[in-house]
Amino acid sequence: MIEPRILAETVRKHRKIAGLSQLHLAEMAGVGKTVVYDLEKGKSTIRLDTLRKILAVLNIRVQLTSPVMDKILNNEKS
Repeated sequence: MIEPRILAETVRKHRKIAGLSQLHLAEMAGVGKTVVYDLEKGKSTIRLDTLRKILAVLNIRVQLTSPVMDKILNNEKS
C-alpha cells in the first residue's frame, strides 16, 4: 500500500516540475485548493474520485498489483 507521505511527495514534485501552483492544479482538476494542500501534507482521507482528478492532471498513473491481478491479467491475454 502506498504511504501517504510518498503520495504527497510524488504529487508535489510532479506539480512543481509542471510549473503549477497548488491553486492552478486545483483549478485544473476541478477541486478546492485545500484538497491539494492536504494531499501534499500527507492527509490520508482524500476521496478517491478527488485523488483521481489530481493524478489525471499530473499524468500520474496508478497500477494495481497483486497475485490475483496477475491471474486476471493472464486470463485476459488467453
